[in-house]
Amino acid sequence: MSENLDADLETLDRAGLVAEIRRLRAGIRRHRDSSGHDLCWHHPELWGLLPEQIEPAVAVPPWPKFLRGCVAYREALERELPRAGVHDAEYSDPAPQP
Repeated sequence: MSENLDADLETLDRAGLVAEIRRLRAGIRRHRDSSGHDLCWHHPELWGLLPEQIEPAVAVPPWPKFLRGCVAYREALERELPRAGVHDAEYSDPAPQP
């Protein structure tokens, strides 16, 4: 991709840049503050903060590899955040599909 994906920033004045920074920070904070089962989810709303709206090409590993990745992620959290709180709740789908 050789196009300048951030060219829109060059057209913003100071107030526009500050508003954009606040919008992006709010999105990053929403993602950062997710916890419990929400950590396991795909977060397209984070990608939606970018000006280029594309349909991402998501590829999902086969189940055994996917589950090993989940275990590795949980183990990494154990190492990196050993004093993290425990969210001892079963997952329940907040928006069942029709």
